[in-house]
Amino acid sequence: MKKGTVIVISAPSGTGKTTICNLLKPRLNKNTVFSVSATTRKPRGNEVHGKQYYFISKREFKSKIRSNEFIEWAKVFTHYYGTLKSTVINTINSGKNVILTIDVQGGKNIRKLFPKTKMIFILPPSLKELERRLRLRHLDSDREIKIRLKIAGQEMKELVNYDYFLINDKLNNIVTKIYKLIRG
Repeated sequence: MKKGTVIVISAPSGTGKTTICNLLKPRLNKNTVFSVSATTRKPRGNEVHGKQYYFISKREFKSKIRSNEFIEWAKVFTHYYGTLKSTVINTINSGKNVILTIDVQGGKNIRKLFPKTKMIFILPPSLKELERRLRLRHLDSDREIKIRLKIAGQEMKELVNYDYFLINDKLNNIVTKIYKLIRG
């Protein structure tokens, strides 16, 4: 059986990757699935454990780190995020493609383990627009927004590690472009 492909989608916080991926999901066939990451942050809105994320305690997360259960993990702001090895390996071994929406640190780690990974980076139209989007979410304090913007600038320097980069200026256009990249 042919193995599936690993696809990484990264973007600075607030660029729209969650919205893009939610619009992308119905277009994909059953041979391409989204990986569910683990996180120590609390669920937002209607997020459900096991669907958007596995919401676990910091204690449990750190235990999984010690047990080497993550293919990649990172501390982002004040929370931990990680991808379980078993999720990715089981998916690609079953012949399905797996999409991971992760930060640039995680993307580098995935590429080391799976050299044929398709790496896609989503950019905001500008940092000013990114700030506007972050403020519209009403999820972060002014201090947190400043930190997110600073980190966004650092993340954008990692474009050299990605195969494709796209600007999220028109939602439907970027969803179509990413769909075409995934389909090959």
